Amino acid sequence: MGKQLVIALGGNALGSTPEEQQKAVLVAAGHIVGLVRDGYKIVIVHGNGPQVGLIHLAFELARNEDQKVPVMPFAECAAMSQGYIGFHLQNALQNTFFSHGMTTHVSTAITQTIVDIEDPAFQHPTKPVGVFYSEAEAKRIAAAQGYQFIEDSGRGFRRVVPSPEPIDIKEKGTIRCLMENGDVVIACGGGGIPVYRKDGKLHGIDAVIDKDKGAARLAELIQADALIVLTAVSQVAINFGKPQQRWLGRITTAEAEQYSREGHFAPGSMLPKIEAAVHFVKAAPGHKAIITSLENAYKAVTEEEGTIITA
Repeated sequence: MGKQLVIALGGNALGSTPEEQQKAVLVAAGHIVGLVRDGYKIVIVHGNGPQVGLIHLAFELARNEDQKVPVMPFAECAAMSQGYIGFHLQNALQNTFFSHGMTTHVSTAITQTIVDIEDPAFQHPTKPVGVFYSEAEAKRIAAAQGYQFIEDSGRGFRRVVPSPEPIDIKEKGTIRCLMENGDVVIACGGGGIPVYRKDGKLHGIDAVIDKDKGAARLAELIQADALIVLTAVSQVAINFGKPQQRWLGRITTAEAEQYSREGHFAPGSMLPKIEAAVHFVKAAPGHKAIITSLENAYKAVTEEEGTIITA
């Protein structure tokens, strides 16, 4: 079996409408096809932040018009996003492979990510989701449905949900089988559908799992050779946007952690990517994580460009 890669592709890079997404996934497919042609076994983990927000918003707006419309839990919204983003990615990859004379199959695995119901994140929801409400509306919904709200960016009140740590990927065996069969696999979309165990059974829960952390956990569990985290820049920088800005090439996990403690990486953007990369490299000694742009993905893997994090 060729070298195995887990590629984390951000949800924001996929646009905010189905039409934008169809164009964006074709671009993504064009940058991934070379790796598949070279014999790499690939799992793609996509983000779903904008998309799952739109799905949840659609149900919220419909419910405001007609109380007979059911409340749609976040686990179900995540599953819906995995389905339609997976379809677009799968279709774009298959068409791109066909245009290159390749017969590689693509499969989308609806993926459940197991979390710990005792995770402290459940006591401190931090992830804003859905639409903005006035304070009065937020209090009314909170009383009726038990949701928690915070004031967000001066634009109103938004519901917040927990963002627990991913413990296990239920479908990891299926994903490995598909890879061994030669398929490109789309899995763990949006970090995975959050579920927890109770009495031996799995139950969905309102939460959002960080996509990069989900990808790192999957890469660890399937023993991937590398984790590729795609973002807006070709390399990570310290002192970003300042006169003393410096791009990072090859760094160690210790250096990455030191830069994190010094506050070089924004919590809402680069920090979770760094944390995911460090987690994977520590869990898989001898392997590496690369943070780079989609456009640089092929060179990052084949010529070791981008920011490479090793032990």
